[in-house]
Amino acid sequence: MKRIAIDMDEVIADALPKHVTRFNQLHNDNIKIEDLNGIKLEDLRPEFQVEMKNILLEPTFFQDLAVMEDSQEVIKELNEHFEIFITTAAMEFPTSFTAKYEWLKEHFSFLNDMNFVFCGDKGILNADYLIDDNVHHFKRFSGKGILFSSPQNSNETGYDRVENWQEVRNYFIN
Repeated sequence: MKRIAIDMDEVIADALPKHVTRFNQLHNDNIKIEDLNGIKLEDLRPEFQVEMKNILLEPTFFQDLAVMEDSQEVIKELNEHFEIFITTAAMEFPTSFTAKYEWLKEHFSFLNDMNFVFCGDKGILNADYLIDDNVHHFKRFSGKGILFSSPQNSNETGYDRVENWQEVRNYFIN
């Protein structure tokens, strides 16, 4: 059975709106998601890179993120045909482990929690496919990288791209 590794943030968990909102609240700014077309939040306001990272280091930041539309339904279906692993580079934000784990147990309880992979370098993953919004994770990954669209990666090319979870279904099932 083929394996699909699926990133968490900005693929199944919608972290960007909360990150932008928290930054705007803390710095009396009014950045909009549309402002991030082809650019990362920290590149838009480079003078606040440390503050932006600190938001993500808050232990509860990841606990109440919205679930990406259709991700639960499609992953349930994929789970009937593939081995599914949820993979997150949690070592970038080590304080996130508990919140991320609890979020996965709440929203993806149909998956075996032994298939939740908290790592740093996704090059260690032994999977046929990696669905991720960050092309950096494809560099050392030996399988096929599939780019999940996000405002920040709109200028990236050279990878198969999926815009949403219905396209993920079509990519693998149809």
